[in-house]
Amino acid sequence: MWIYEKKLQYPIRVSGPNPKLAKTIITQYGGPDGELGASLRYLTQRYSMPTSQGKGLLTDIGTEELAHMEMVAAIVYNLIKDAPLSQIKAAGMEGYYADHDRGIYFVNGEGVPWTAAYIQSKGDPITDLHEDMAAEQKARSTYEWLINLSDDPDVTDTLRFLRQREIVHFQRFGEMLDIMHDQMGCKKIF
Repeated sequence: MWIYEKKLQYPIRVSGPNPKLAKTIITQYGGPDGELGASLRYLTQRYSMPTSQGKGLLTDIGTEELAHMEMVAAIVYNLIKDAPLSQIKAAGMEGYYADHDRGIYFVNGEGVPWTAAYIQSKGDPITDLHEDMAAEQKARSTYEWLINLSDDPDVTDTLRFLRQREIVHFQRFGEMLDIMHDQMGCKKIF
């Protein structure tokens, strides 16, 4: 179904070890508005999308979100892989370290594990597309806040790329929502 190109969608660079920044960015890996939830949401919702165009959109964006998940994991790993234990402790990541060492695990910024309750699939294309647009806006907001928190210009550059992709996804879902309204004869509410 997919062809995997063994390179990241955007280059990942970090200025040096920074567990404090890693602790905040990991929320986009396994937090409530992160890339894992987005990819699973879209790849699940595609089954009940009534058109091949809608299924294709959800598949395209769902797989791109998998690529974003890989990028976020690379950022987090590179920020902690060479960090001394003193920095990990100072960042409040000693509990994470005790459970995962420097491995990457699906948690939010406070260490709460990912849960399927973060996503929704109603089976109604209009409802699901509204859900998807809201999810993209929440991810965009989170990236903006991560940019505000970042003290690493290399990481900030990647976060800006990811934020921009959320904006594009929101726009594409909005276009599909208009198409679905037209095809289903539904009244547009805005």
